[in-house]
Amino acid sequence: MEIAVLLLAAYIIGSIPTGLIIGKLFFKTDVRNYGSKNIGATNIFRVLGLKAALPVFLGDAGKGAVGVLLFYPNPEWMIAGGLCAMIGHNWSIFLKFSGGRGVATGLGVLIALSPVVAAICFAVWAVIVKFTSFVSLGSIVAAVLVPVLMYVMAEPVPYIIFGGIAAAFVVFRHRENIVRLLQGKELAVKRIKKDDSP
Repeated sequence: MEIAVLLLAAYIIGSIPTGLIIGKLFFKTDVRNYGSKNIGATNIFRVLGLKAALPVFLGDAGKGAVGVLLFYPNPEWMIAGGLCAMIGHNWSIFLKFSGGRGVATGLGVLIALSPVVAAICFAVWAVIVKFTSFVSLGSIVAAVLVPVLMYVMAEPVPYIIFGGIAAAFVVFRHRENIVRLLQGKELAVKRIKKDDSP
């Protein structure tokens, strides 16, 4: 029963729509009406700038870390808690089971599980975004790297399995972005005017 309650707590914590809350509370803006219409940090940056995107990013990452730490020090349940937080972010109970892409929340999970792998993946993400301006591309590549790096660095088998599941999550949530990347229609990470929404 205690495990079930903690898993539910991790899901509910992950479900908290940080981007929507910060956008409405501090900027009087529902970001679902602008840009890519996503509530994640990337679209928050496009619509509201870094001053809004940074706390959203930290909040979303924090949700993932909390999901893991609820079950510390049991590795298997830590992973389960992190995945529940990611599920909550992607399919939020507060947003009629819609949500973000899960990248920042997944990074928070990864930081709590393996800080070195998290740092490498973040560096790869940053380099790709710097040179292409496509956050989605950086996110997909970094996510796919997670299980590979977990394996190379001889992390526990449950962590490697988590890396594979998390990568599948991120790729699945970016399937529309992948289509737009292939079509040359993907939105770059840049500020937009609110009336420029597609």
